[in-house]
Amino acid sequence: MYSFEKLDVWQKARSFVNEIYKTTKKYPEKEKFVLGAHTCKSAISILSNIAEGTSRTGSSDAKRFIEIALGSVYETVAQLYIAVDNGYITQKEFEKLYESSGHVSRMLSGLSRFHKTPKP
Repeated sequence: MYSFEKLDVWQKARSFVNEIYKTTKKYPEKEKFVLGAHTCKSAISILSNIAEGTSRTGSSDAKRFIEIALGSVYETVAQLYIAVDNGYITQKEFEKLYESSGHVSRMLSGLSRFHKTPKP
């Protein structure tokens, strides 16, 4: 088992990515390969950057990947706003995904603080 698989934040992000995949499958055909694909890619980036960050030996390197993952959460949320504004998902679906994204975001923020370089 890789170290990232043990992280609660990675497990929560994995669930979030799966929720995104299920939701974007419902998008209209014209949006599946535009907004849907982009939303999936940004969600994948969350999971991937958490994993990649755990491979870094320096805390500043690891922290950078966590920050990138957090940025990808924000990007995914922005795309979900487009989806709800255009009627591709319901307000209820949006709120559920928004809540999940908030949970991942808070966990990443906590992990980022953990990786701060200690003062000498």
